Amino acid sequence: MKISSVASGRIQAHSTSRPSRLLVRLPFLALAVFILNCSVAAQAPLAGTVTRATLKSNVLGEERQILISTPAGYEKNKQSYPVLYMTDGDAHIGHTASTIEFLARNGRMSPMIIVGISNTDRTRDLTPVKSTARNPDGTWQAPTSGGADNFLKFIETELIPEVEKSYRVKPYRVLAGHSLGGLFAVHAMIARPGLFNSYVAVSPSLQWENKQELKLAEEFFSKQKELNSTLFVSLGNEPGAIGESFDSFRRLLEKTQVKDFQWQADRMSDEDHGSVVMRSHYAGLRKIYDGWLMPRDPATGTIAGGLKAADEHYQKLSKRFGYAIDVPENLINQIGYQLLFAGKTDEAIAAFKTNIDRYPVSANVYDSLAEAYEKTGNIEMARPLYEKAQALGQQNNDPNTAIYKANFERANEKTREAQAKKNQQ
Repeated sequence: MKISSVASGRIQAHSTSRPSRLLVRLPFLALAVFILNCSVAAQAPLAGTVTRATLKSNVLGEERQILISTPAGYEKNKQSYPVLYMTDGDAHIGHTASTIEFLARNGRMSPMIIVGISNTDRTRDLTPVKSTARNPDGTWQAPTSGGADNFLKFIETELIPEVEKSYRVKPYRVLAGHSLGGLFAVHAMIARPGLFNSYVAVSPSLQWENKQELKLAEEFFSKQKELNSTLFVSLGNEPGAIGESFDSFRRLLEKTQVKDFQWQADRMSDEDHGSVVMRSHYAGLRKIYDGWLMPRDPATGTIAGGLKAADEHYQKLSKRFGYAIDVPENLINQIGYQLLFAGKTDEAIAAFKTNIDRYPVSANVYDSLAEAYEKTGNIEMARPLYEKAQALGQQNNDPNTAIYKANFERANEKTREAQAKKNQQ
């Protein structure tokens, strides 16, 4: 069984590029449709670099199309990432990839690999029990329904192992689903706790087949003593059975006293069943990554405690998420400039050197250290670092290569001038 790449597309959103030099240096200054086909009708434009792959499933007895979105720079670095698995992949991978990139760039969460599963028989795959509802003529309304456990088996025994074999991943998985997909996300948490670390269930169709999943949830929480997971569940302006079941689920969550279980349930009254997805993915990821952001001084906006505090902060996050989390390159860079502009040149140079040690293939880390040396008048130390930044920028297709080139040329000219003066003496 192999995942074979069949096509690639580039996200229309252009936010995967690196932030400008100014933003790197000075940040401290400073989505009614029908439930059975709601996510099938519209195919959202792909956003970022998305690979389409085919996975032959023995469990499902069919081939499934999978969309995989990797973070910017994945092809060139050696980093591993947590993974977000998502139902209705074609409909939501674009805006979700952009949301993750935005939040990660602003220090609010980790970059992630996104695995979006395209649909074949959506109702079959996402519903836990077979529907007994019939049409007026006596035919079944959803004759293929009730296959969620088999679909979950496909994800657990085929999809996840193939993804983890083919991509560099961290041992942290999130499951997101909308409508019937939201129902599936809740079911996955109850049926296979521990398969995923966190869940985002948007407008979950918990009213399915006389609210059978609500009954299972009540039984589950009454017996569960510990659940190291986070659940975010949301609903738009959706009256009727779906809204009633949401409220019942929220009341159930309010009564739970399960150790280490974190949850949040939001009603978004100005969204509908379709538009609620994008905001919910944003809010759900914020809930999952609550506390990710490095604390800042409330008076100055500066990063509190410098590099030592950053290391301690990410050590705590590592313990909480269950895998080693490094201090991000851009955060160390910010700390370096914070020190540099405060006149603490030696400490700034030490921070920039640490960034080179931890991120040696990044062009920007060399450029920043070079600037620190230049600021102290040591152009001889700055020049080769600017040259290294320019070379890596060209090699990595870094959008700031023109800046690195200009800095190297300036340093080169200063070096020539200094040598000319020395020769005249």
